[in-house]
Amino acid sequence: MAPAAAGRFIPLSGFALLRASGEDAQNFLQSQLSSDIRLISSQSAQYSTYSNAKGRMQGSFLIWLYQGDYYLLLKADIADRVRQRLSMFILRSKVKLERVDAGWGLVGLISDEALSNHDATGLKVSATEREVRIQLDATSALLLFESPQPADLARLATQMRLADEAFWTLRDIRAGIGWVSAATYEAFVPQMANMEVIGAISFQKGCYPGQEIVARTQYLGKVKRRMYRVLASIALEPGQPLFGEETGEQAIGAVVESVALEGGTWEGLVVVQSAAWEEGVHYQSLQGPLLEKLELPYSVD
Repeated sequence: MAPAAAGRFIPLSGFALLRASGEDAQNFLQSQLSSDIRLISSQSAQYSTYSNAKGRMQGSFLIWLYQGDYYLLLKADIADRVRQRLSMFILRSKVKLERVDAGWGLVGLISDEALSNHDATGLKVSATEREVRIQLDATSALLLFESPQPADLARLATQMRLADEAFWTLRDIRAGIGWVSAATYEAFVPQMANMEVIGAISFQKGCYPGQEIVARTQYLGKVKRRMYRVLASIALEPGQPLFGEETGEQAIGAVVESVALEGGTWEGLVVVQSAAWEEGVHYQSLQGPLLEKLELPYSVD
């Protein structure tokens, strides 16, 4: 299962893994998360979210099925908080929810060309006894080693170059994937972060926390705040507010994620009122630098 093309491999310490096991695991996750967990199989992964009763996201995930258990990839800085929150609702269900990333090696793969012999349609899963690969798109994938050994990374190093995690952050930014972190915990309704666009919300499934708000947002008018990809002249800190001319000192959004580029500029994702781009979006205050809107790989307008 080693990559066939040259590129970069990136150890991903900024992410964590939760595992949901037990005969009631599927029903439990189905009752708590925004996606239709029943559609996940051993060959397909899925994005999803977890919200409070007001529809504000407390976590976002990539979920797959491996050896009969569900694995939830999420940002490491909220992993324990999310696990504790979800565990409150297990009650008498036959479910065990635990953090297991200490037993796995998580690596991002970015190829210089299409990864051969793999389905490029996205979120396809293939696995062996101790290795899981999730194809995200034609040139990027996640690779997980159970009980990782030094030889695992050594094998990758013979075919790919080691890169910093910021390289993977830039990959997610350009793919329009905005992860919930400690800085944005309970900051956004899922649609504000374009979660329905990437398949993280099912509007046909039953109830889950925040479902009424999510459905109302979808069907009762246009979503006023959306996530956009931006370029800035200074560092953008996740969670920091954004401002527009029409609303004055009232914040109109916040930074989701950012990464430094060569040449002293920063690229990032922000959630902001869509109408504010006409007059300009400022970082941290009305006197702060203007952000430049860049294209996403999907449409939100």
